Amino acid sequence: MPVLYSVGSATSAAAVTAPQPGSAPTATGDLLRGTERRYHAPLLAAGTRLVLPAGIKAASIQDYYRRPHLTSAESAWPRMTAADGTMVDASTVPERGAPTRTAILSGFTEGWYELIHANGRADRVTWDAGKFPFLSLHGEFGAMTEALYRDRLYTLALQPFSFNPYSRNTSTL
Repeated sequence: MPVLYSVGSATSAAAVTAPQPGSAPTATGDLLRGTERRYHAPLLAAGTRLVLPAGIKAASIQDYYRRPHLTSAESAWPRMTAADGTMVDASTVPERGAPTRTAILSGFTEGWYELIHANGRADRVTWDAGKFPFLSLHGEFGAMTEALYRDRLYTLALQPFSFNPYSRNTSTL
């Protein structure tokens, strides 16, 4: 089942991750995931911009590494709550040391995003918003305190989903 419809880039699209065999559930109603794209330094840098269609809402994910669940309220993109509780402009990649940003983005009538890198390169990714109306956003910018990855990660991952995998009332996927 093709998931990622197109990737446009000023340079090669080597960052595209191929779906793993058996990774898509087959039962009706199961969560279906699109292809995740993960961006890293040095290509990902402070000032990189994430552009989304108009009308998108962001529901932050709290306690992502222990008991992930959505915040009680959505905010209009690009505003969202970071892991430390601060309200941030999630459309701009921050400097190293900024808090984690995890959210489920919804309201897609057109499935696309564009990442405009600080060096001028632009990557545009499109998908069928009718099949994948949600986009998972996970940004680690160096402030993670969990062992093994402490202060090491500087990455942004984006992945379409068929439905919101997080509940506001439970802590499981």
